[in-house]
Amino acid sequence: MTELDKKINDHFPGLVVRKDLVKIVKGNAIVPTYVLEYLLGQYCATSDEASIQTGIETVKEILRKHYVHRNEANLVRSTIKERGRNKVIDKVTVDLNEKIDAYEATFENLGIKKVLIDSDTVKKNPKLLVGGVWSICDIEYEFYDDAQTVPWKLASLKPIQLSHFDFESYIEARKNFTTEEWIDVLMQSIGLNPESFGHRSKLIQLVRLIPFCERNYNLIELGPKGTGKSHIYSEFSPHATLVSGGEATLAKLFINNTTNKIGLVGYWDVVAMDEFAGSSKKPDVKLIDTLKNYMANKSFNRGTGPQGAEASMVYIGNTSHNVPYMLKHGNLFMDLPEAYRNSDGQAILDRMHWFLPGWEMENLRSEMFSDGYGFVVDYLAEILRYLRTHDFSDRYNGFFALSSDISTRDRDGINKTFSGLMKILYPHGEATREETEEILKFTIEGRKRVKDQLMRIDPTYSQVAFSYNHSGGKQLTVSTLEERQYPQYYKTTIKDSEETSEDIDNTLMGTGTGSSIAPPPQPEIELKEQHLIIQENQKGISYDELFGPYLKKASQITVTDPYIRHFYQVRNFMELIESIVKNKEEDEEVSVHLNTAADEFRMEQQIEQLERIHDSCTTVGIEFKWSFDGTGTIHARHIVTDHGWKISLDRGLDIFQHYDQKDDLIFANRLQKYRSCKAFEVTYIKVDTI
Repeated sequence: MTELDKKINDHFPGLVVRKDLVKIVKGNAIVPTYVLEYLLGQYCATSDEASIQTGIETVKEILRKHYVHRNEANLVRSTIKERGRNKVIDKVTVDLNEKIDAYEATFENLGIKKVLIDSDTVKKNPKLLVGGVWSICDIEYEFYDDAQTVPWKLASLKPIQLSHFDFESYIEARKNFTTEEWIDVLMQSIGLNPESFGHRSKLIQLVRLIPFCERNYNLIELGPKGTGKSHIYSEFSPHATLVSGGEATLAKLFINNTTNKIGLVGYWDVVAMDEFAGSSKKPDVKLIDTLKNYMANKSFNRGTGPQGAEASMVYIGNTSHNVPYMLKHGNLFMDLPEAYRNSDGQAILDRMHWFLPGWEMENLRSEMFSDGYGFVVDYLAEILRYLRTHDFSDRYNGFFALSSDISTRDRDGINKTFSGLMKILYPHGEATREETEEILKFTIEGRKRVKDQLMRIDPTYSQVAFSYNHSGGKQLTVSTLEERQYPQYYKTTIKDSEETSEDIDNTLMGTGTGSSIAPPPQPEIELKEQHLIIQENQKGISYDELFGPYLKKASQITVTDPYIRHFYQVRNFMELIESIVKNKEEDEEVSVHLNTAADEFRMEQQIEQLERIHDSCTTVGIEFKWSFDGTGTIHARHIVTDHGWKISLDRGLDIFQHYDQKDDLIFANRLQKYRSCKAFEVTYIKVDTI
C-alpha cells in the first residue's frame, strides 16, 4: 500500500475498495462497475489482505449464484421453477399496462416479461420506468392453468445503490488531505492511476464528474477513440444513463405524446448522448429545437404544457482529424452533423458550458488503470448527487472578477464549471487564492474554446475578451492550449487562418510570455536570451527545436541533471545526444560531459546504460564522459556550452509525459513532437565563454 492508500483507509474506513478487485471478480459478467463495487463494498472495503481474499471469494460466489448471464438464462429460470424461489441480480425495467391497470417488470438478462410489480416499489424507484435499474431481486415461480397468468412473481426488489451516507463526515475527512492528494484519491476512485497523468490531465478527467454534481450542466467532449469518453457515464454512477446516437429521440429523451410518459431527462441526473459526432448524420430538427430550449431554460414543452427537469446533458463524439487540420480547414466542431453547425444548431453548441478537449487524453493503456484504493463508486456518486443542491459559483468573488466584456451566457458557463470543480476538489471550502485562480482560469478556457469555435463557424458572433481581474485591478487574459500551440491556425475565420499559416507555420510559441523560437535548420537564426513556458499537454515540442540552435557549433557541452537514473531518463539523455549529432558537421567532434547523481539502488544498471551510450558515441564523433556528484547537493538542471550559452531547465530533460516506450509502432515513441509535454520552463542565458 502507498502512503495515500493508507491515508484514505484511515480517514474513510469501510468506504474504499482496491480498484483492481473489479477486474478480479468481474469475469465475463457484463455488468456496470458500480454494481460490482457495490458488492465489493459490502465484503472487501478493508485494507486487511486476508479479509479482502475472503471477500473476493464471497463476491464471486454471489455473482456465480445470482448474476444472470444471458446465455444461462434458461438454466436460471429452471432453477427458479424447481426451487420455487431464487435471488437474481439483473437489470429491471417497468412499464404500465393500461389494459389491466398494473405495472409489469422486464428482466433484461433473465428474459422474462410482464412480471407484476407493486405500485409502492415503482414510486420509490421511478427510474425503473425509464432506462431500468440494476437490482437484487427475489423471483418466485407459481404455475397456473390460466395461460394468461404469468407464473413469475416479484417478491422483493432492492436497487444496487448506497442507502445512506454521512456528508459531514466526508467534509471533515477531506480536510486531512492536500489538494494534490485529494485529486489523486479522486483519480483512483474513478479507476485511473494518478501517476500516469499530469496535473492538467487529471483536472480534465475530473471535469467529467461535474454533470453528476451540477444541475442542468451541458458538457461536450470530442476526441479520438479509445480515451474513455463514455466509460464514466455508463459505469460510474446509478444516476447516469448513456444513450447511443441512434436512440436519441424526442419521445425517449423528453416525453412520449402517445403515452404522456416523461423521458430520460425527468428521471436521471445525467443523460449522456454517445456517438454524437458524425458529419453524415441527420438528426431530427424537432429534437434539436427541444434540446436547444431545454439546455437554455431547463424546461421543455411538447404540447402538454411546460415540464421542468434537472438532468445534465453530456455530448460525446469521436474526431476524425487532428487539431491543426481542424483549425486550418474548419473548426473543432467539424465532425458534428451539419444540423448542429448551421444557424439553428449553433444555438445548441452555444449552450455548452464547457468543451472538454478529448485530443489531450491519451489512449487508455493497462498501466493507466489504478490498482490502489479509491472510494466505492456508489458512495462517491451519492456524495456528488448530494452536492447538486449546493452552489459554489461565487467562491472566486473577493479574489477575482470576470471581465465585463463576458456575456451572460459565457458567464453562466464559466460559473457552473467553476462551481462543479470547486465542489469536487474543495467541498470543505478551503481553497487558497492561488488554487481558486487556477480553477477559474481552467474553467474560463473551456468556455472560451466553445465561443472561439463558434466564431470560426459564424463570424457574426461578437468577439469576447475572456479575462478576469485581480482584486487589485490587474487584468489577465485567458487563452486555450490550442491557441498557444497552433497560433498559425487559431484565427477567428478559416480565411484568416489560411492567409497567415505560411508565415508562422513552424513557430514554437512559449505560453504566457509571447516568446518564440524558430526551428533549428537555418544557420542564420538569431539566438537570443529569452524565457519559454510550456503548458502541460502541449505537443509539437522537441529537443531539436528547444536546444538544437543553441548547441550548434559548440565543441564542449556540459549537462547537469541529477536525475539521469531510470531507463526513460537515460533514454531522454540519449535523445539529447541525437539532437547534438543532427546539428553538427560530420567531420566535427563534440565533447559532451554529463554531471549526474548515482542511483543508490540500481547504480550498476545505471553505469551499464551510460557505458552503452559511450560506446555508441565513439562512432559518431561524440566524446562522451560522465561523473557522479559526490556531494549529493546538485539540484539545478542546465546545459552549458563553450561558445557562450546556458540553458536553464526547471525539469531537466524530463519534459515528456508517459508514453509506451515498448511500442515501436506509435509516433510518440518515434518522434518527440507527437508526445504530450509536462509543464516546464526554459531560460536561455548568454554567459562568458568557457
